[in-house]
Amino acid sequence: MNIASFAPLAVVLPILGAALTFLLIRHSRAQRAVSIALLSLTLALECLLLASAWNDGTAAVTIGGWIPPFGIVMVVDQFSSLMLVVSSAVSLAVLVYATGQGMADGDHDAPVSIFHPTYLILVAGVSNAFLSGDLFNLYVGFEILLTASYVLMTLGGTGPRIRAGVTYVVVSVVSSVLFLIAIAMVYGATGTVNMADLAIKLGELDQGTKTLLHVMLLVAFGVKAAVFPLSFWLPDSYPTAPAPVTAVFAGLLTKVGVYAMVRTETLLFPGDTLNTPLMVVALLTMVVGILGALAQSDIKRLLSFTLVSHIGYMVFGLAMSSAVGLAAAVFYVAHHITIQTSLFMVTGLIERRGGSSSVDRLGGLAKLSPMLALLFFIPGMNLAGIPPFSGFLGKVGLLQAGVQLGTPLAYALVIGGVVTSLLTLLAIARVWNRAFWRRPTDAEHPDPVLLAPPVARLSGPGAKVNNTVTLLPRTMVGSTAGLVGLGIALTVFAGPLFALSDRAARDMLDRTPYIEAVLGDGTSVPGTTAGGGGR
Repeated sequence: MNIASFAPLAVVLPILGAALTFLLIRHSRAQRAVSIALLSLTLALECLLLASAWNDGTAAVTIGGWIPPFGIVMVVDQFSSLMLVVSSAVSLAVLVYATGQGMADGDHDAPVSIFHPTYLILVAGVSNAFLSGDLFNLYVGFEILLTASYVLMTLGGTGPRIRAGVTYVVVSVVSSVLFLIAIAMVYGATGTVNMADLAIKLGELDQGTKTLLHVMLLVAFGVKAAVFPLSFWLPDSYPTAPAPVTAVFAGLLTKVGVYAMVRTETLLFPGDTLNTPLMVVALLTMVVGILGALAQSDIKRLLSFTLVSHIGYMVFGLAMSSAVGLAAAVFYVAHHITIQTSLFMVTGLIERRGGSSSVDRLGGLAKLSPMLALLFFIPGMNLAGIPPFSGFLGKVGLLQAGVQLGTPLAYALVIGGVVTSLLTLLAIARVWNRAFWRRPTDAEHPDPVLLAPPVARLSGPGAKVNNTVTLLPRTMVGSTAGLVGLGIALTVFAGPLFALSDRAARDMLDRTPYIEAVLGDGTSVPGTTAGGGGR
């Protein structure tokens, strides 16, 4: 039996874990153990799915025995399996981080009875979205993860979190309604929501109807991916949540929107119909996002704006409709999930050690906590695209694709990408100089924590004190270091990852492997040669 047949377990295991952890509300230690164990098992399964996609190609799993295009189908290809592995690895690191924070703080900021089941439901929704082979099941995946995110964002019930949660809920509901209307319109025009079937039937529609459906889906996914000008909600929503929640939101939620854009653009609407508007959106997203980051003094808000900015790189790669550009975009998505999440986790440690995430109140952290300085410096330079890190390699791939395309707009995007990268470096350098390098007494409004004499302030695992004081639980530091190490591994193994990204891109542009996996061999694929697997 092909290992891809077990793909539904990537959704079922987290849901099972959520049910078990809910039953273990009064047993916090068992609850933590169950959630970490089941998420680790899910990650192991997804690694096998990735190996299966590499060796055996695209595979489809029908749920309940319904023959496509009827019923629910899950599709395992190289892109979806890569996203599953990266997202679960990041989710596991954040879960361990949150567990360490909960044990150190007595679970005041993330109640065990709420956090663990909700978090696992979020992971299940993300996995369902990546595996979904039809638009309605993709919608269900979005709603699962969004419903969980509403709870996670408002943990603690503070005023700022409730206000940010209201904005987030309203924007999410609007985008979901747009998506649902688009699905209804697609079904009304074609009689199906199965994406492989749509890949054939959409080509039979007149251009006006097809363009309308295309724009509707792009707008719905653009809100979820936070592309300009639909990104206004993100910088005010993410920074108010607890540190682990902000980290996983930054790493995963917008990337699910990017994934949906990539999947629909390559499978349902191949060609260059809306490439020019997408390129303009990519350029504006990069430039406006990074200019917003430069105006911030709070590290979490700064990183939220860089998150928006670097979504532009992914849209840039998608908009070129070339194998080189799409491969670089796939690589960059995997890179950015890892790096952005690790930076938000480090920011949580900065806030813990320095008492604040505002650079106006920080200083001297490099001397106070050299490990913390290293954990910030490595992903910070990676995000800025400094050689030889994966951020540099991904950006070089995107710029190379832009130069190959050779249009004036492509060259404008190449220039915009370089400028955005330099401004990202400037933003990271400002944080480094002010929060880590200068003396605490030089801060505009130094936090009392930095000026206080060293005393032990925490109890619990990881807070043991020798002759020096630590305010950082080892579990939190260890999980952050592990994710930073994963970011370094993306650089070390950039060759195999680029090879995987290239094969994923060629298969998506060909469309034949996906459509034949779902509908059967020999299916006539418009615009391609049947069986031309694109490897």
